[in-house]
Amino acid sequence: MDTIREKVAIVTGASRGIGRAIAVKLASEGVLVALTARSEAKLRQVQHDIEAGGGTAYGIAADLADPGSAQSIVSQTVAKFGRLDILINNAGMATLSPLIDTTVAQWDRLMAVNARAPFLLCKVAIPHIKAAGGGAIIQIVSVIGVKGYINQGAYTASKHALMGMSKVLAQEVQPYNIRVHTILPGGVATDMLDQMRPDLQKSTLMAPEEIADIVLFLLTHRGNAVIDDIHVRRASAEPWF
Repeated sequence: MDTIREKVAIVTGASRGIGRAIAVKLASEGVLVALTARSEAKLRQVQHDIEAGGGTAYGIAADLADPGSAQSIVSQTVAKFGRLDILINNAGMATLSPLIDTTVAQWDRLMAVNARAPFLLCKVAIPHIKAAGGGAIIQIVSVIGVKGYINQGAYTASKHALMGMSKVLAQEVQPYNIRVHTILPGGVATDMLDQMRPDLQKSTLMAPEEIADIVLFLLTHRGNAVIDDIHVRRASAEPWF
């Protein structure tokens, strides 16, 4: 079991949902957390909540659709905390539309946020994680990374791209003591799920904090047993997706 106290982490999409839960959980364990999302006001609230609980956080407002945001986020984090050990690529967006009705603009934005942004953040962050002696990259992918649902073609394509990239990246950074983990949750109680699957009963959904617990497990268990990929379903859902 590895201590993560005083380690530095970037969490994207940290203003709400799974990202917020991860940021709060890591900060409670002594991690210095750089929070990033589009809404500066929401980031300030999360930062306030973390600091009120005795943790340390630093908000960086950024739009991941902007290819320059990755360099800015990592540079600001290292300037603030002096190092980088952990990258949590959680931010994502989705749209409901049949493929034939999906616009080029919709397709490009989903690819930019869900696939290109994690690629760019990894590209910029890895030299710093390597310099810190190793660390971890965790990709919050979604069940859609291995499945496909009608009217979610662009979202599915972007998450499949993230999965493919992560499989290769894990091999390329293994020599530097950097572990790449993917987490594929099913229904989690978030605003995005309300948009994409309003048919699901809220009482059956996983809590964002349950995904945060899994992230903490991956970061604190650094023995010889390595978990590359975790599929997480609702207890009420059919096993084995």
